Amino acid sequence: MRSFINAEKFIALLEDGMSIMVGGFLTNGTPEGLIDLVIESNVKDLTIICNDGGYPDKGVGRLVVNNQVKKVIVSHIGTNPMIGTLMSEQKLEVELVPQGTLAERIRAYGAGLGGILTQTGLDTLVQEGKQIIEVNGKKYLLEEALGADIALIGGAIADNYGNLKYNKTMRNFNPLMATACKVVVCEPRKIVDKINSENVITPHPFVDYILVGEYND
Repeated sequence: MRSFINAEKFIALLEDGMSIMVGGFLTNGTPEGLIDLVIESNVKDLTIICNDGGYPDKGVGRLVVNNQVKKVIVSHIGTNPMIGTLMSEQKLEVELVPQGTLAERIRAYGAGLGGILTQTGLDTLVQEGKQIIEVNGKKYLLEEALGADIALIGGAIADNYGNLKYNKTMRNFNPLMATACKVVVCEPRKIVDKINSENVITPHPFVDYILVGEYND
C-alpha cells in the first residue's frame, strides 16, 4: 500500500533547484492542487518539464508567473505569453522539444535507456549541439533520456494500493512521467478501494505518495 500524505508532508518533499515533471496536456490532467502547494512552498530555481507552458492562471504557468522557475522543458509555449516574454528578456531558459520526442525521451528514461534516435529536428535549430548517428545510411539525432527529481501526476483514479487509472484523455503524459522520476506524487480525482487489475495503467510500484484531502472528489 502506498503512503497517503497531506499538504504539509508534500511540501516537505520540495527543495530549491529541483526538476519537476508535471503531467497534463494544456492543463487537462494537470494536478492543480499540487501546483497550489508548490506555490505555497515558495521553492525557487525549479526546472519544470511538461508538455506545454500552461496558461498564466492555470497549470505550470502559475509557477512561472510566481517567479519560481529558472528553466522549462516543453513542446510549446504559445498558450502562455509570459514565458515568451521572459525568454526574450533572458530571464527564463526555455528548451523547446518536439512533442513526440519529449514523450519518447521520458519513456526512454523510464525504460532505463540512454536515449532515442529520431530524424525529427534534423537540419533545424533542434539539431544544435546534438550528436548525429548514422544507421543504415540514414542520419538520426541522438536525443538523451529525460528524467526528474519528482513527478506530479493528475487526472487519475487511485485505489488503496496506489494503482492508478486515468480519466479519458487525462491519461496523456501522466503515465510516462510516473515511470521517469525518483519520487512520484499523485493527486487523484477520486480514491476507491480497488481498481480491477485489467484497468490499471500505472501500477502501484511506480507511485510513492497519494495526496489526500480537499483535492479529492
